[in-house]
Amino acid sequence: MQFNINALAIDFMGQRRVAAWFSGLALGLCLLAILIRGFNFGLDFTGGTLLELGYQEPVELSAVRATLESEGFAGATLQYFGSRTDVLVRLPLKGLDSGDAKLSDRAFAALNHAADGRLELRRVEFVGPQVGVELREQGGLAVLFSLIGILIYVALRFEWRFAVGAVAALVHDVLFTIGIFALFQIQFDLTVLAAVLAVIGYSLNDTIVIFDRIRENFRRMRKGTVLAVVNTSINQTLSRTLITAGTTLLVLMALYTLGGEAISGFALALMIGIVVGTYSSVYIASAITIALGLSRKDLLPVKKEGAELDPLP
Repeated sequence: MQFNINALAIDFMGQRRVAAWFSGLALGLCLLAILIRGFNFGLDFTGGTLLELGYQEPVELSAVRATLESEGFAGATLQYFGSRTDVLVRLPLKGLDSGDAKLSDRAFAALNHAADGRLELRRVEFVGPQVGVELREQGGLAVLFSLIGILIYVALRFEWRFAVGAVAALVHDVLFTIGIFALFQIQFDLTVLAAVLAVIGYSLNDTIVIFDRIRENFRRMRKGTVLAVVNTSINQTLSRTLITAGTTLLVLMALYTLGGEAISGFALALMIGIVVGTYSSVYIASAITIALGLSRKDLLPVKKEGAELDPLP
């Protein structure tokens, strides 16, 4: 016996008010986290020096931090980079001489001396404070312009109520994703920003599929109410939504667990965004479209008087 998920008749829109309360509380918590706790910006946005080090034997981060502090490098951030022999050291600009081009050399010399000369310097990166501020501003503008472009596209492709619903869902997804990073103080860098932009594209794709089916069903279900048409459309696209989201999440879980520290933030942001984006396509985008007064006449072409008559030869 084969189970056909498209045959389900779940009343999604019947729960839209409960979902609205849930989303409002969740977004309120995320906004408070952003305003009160702020973001744990990575080196890309704050500026500083990054060193990737390779030890011959496993090392404790506390010992590495103690060595740096003894040499005057206070406030350094350390983390393993794939294994306990690979260490990433981030030296912030605050409290350090940002104009010293030999900063990385002095830090490496101190750590190499503590490791008896058996330390390998694999990579050095330096981001100035001005570059970090510009990256932060340009990243915010990239998100803003993408939302404006989507608003215009959906309004032209469908109808303005669909455009407002789609953009509201995308804003919901972005705020929720970055709010989780602010709430738990997970490092926010350029890879996470790239994931946020990818979430916008993914969520919009799912929303457009549902909207397209709604428009199609308005023409097929002549006697159906707006709620019935929307519920039917969501149920008909449910299998596609779950399969797409599920297979994508499997890949991202593999990246998060096996991809190492460099890509973990990217994978985590995408996992959060895909789950929230799937939810918002149903309960935010579609519900707001209904709340704005979507009706059959908004999507069906209006016949001109006399259009059914044959034209004169």
